[in-house]
Amino acid sequence: MEAGVKKYLEYLKVELNYSQNTISSYEIELYKYKEFIDTNKINYLKINKEEIREYLKYLDNKKYKSRSIAKNISTIRGFYRYLVSVDKLSKNIFASIRNPKLEKKLPNYISELDMVTILDFTKKKDYKQTIFTNRNLLLLEMLYDTGCRVSELVHIKLKDVNKTEKNIRVKGKGNKERIVYFGEYTLDTLNLYLLDREELLNGKKSEYLFVAKESSSLTTRRIAQIINQVIEEVEIKNKITPHTFRHTFATHLLNHDADLRSVQELLGHSSLSTTQVYTHVSNERLRQVYLSAHKDNRK
Repeated sequence: MEAGVKKYLEYLKVELNYSQNTISSYEIELYKYKEFIDTNKINYLKINKEEIREYLKYLDNKKYKSRSIAKNISTIRGFYRYLVSVDKLSKNIFASIRNPKLEKKLPNYISELDMVTILDFTKKKDYKQTIFTNRNLLLLEMLYDTGCRVSELVHIKLKDVNKTEKNIRVKGKGNKERIVYFGEYTLDTLNLYLLDREELLNGKKSEYLFVAKESSSLTTRRIAQIINQVIEEVEIKNKITPHTFRHTFATHLLNHDADLRSVQELLGHSSLSTTQVYTHVSNERLRQVYLSAHKDNRK
């Protein structure tokens, strides 16, 4: 099976132009499956539905959540679709295997008041300005202003940023390009950061917008750490990840009457149904406003 997985991952890279992050994610899911196949001495090209049911039980016993199992089965289904396309199999047995039913979980987002608090972290009385301040502030402002995924943010190059039009060309999933926009506050911070950027690089060269000290680019992990540090500084107790800013971007736009298709385009969603989850967030907010404001005096 290992040879088949390697060829599939190469196909995703070369033929479908998938990002390295996506390919790594697929590899992890396929090797979960390979572990079960090897342990139980099953020929993956001849697996039957009974053995697949055993595999689903195996995942359940390992306490994987429904969402993780669904992701795993979808990845395997894609792998078997590839095997059919290269004539290793005549039929994709995983095509008839349903994903587990998922709980509908509303995306977590930051309130507008908390968002102001986060973006004002440099205004705290005891805050000490450093060479990293403008860079870290720009990271937060761009995540919120553009709705970019953090994986997109770290790959922004200087040439992608148009300061005159206040937009950025980013590459999303499947290397699809789109244009995202930012405002005046972000532009001001960007100009300040670009002055610091040369000092951070200390003579080194980099094509990327966001850099670390004497390093060509930041990692997604480092950005998550920076966000955690800021959240602690402003004493917000809610769990906030880089992706929370993307959820917040979409939710705030819809709360201020942006249309769903425009939000879909800005987020780079291929399907409108993916974006529609944010209407549930807005509806839930309206429900809470109603419940807190409406007085029902009936006994």
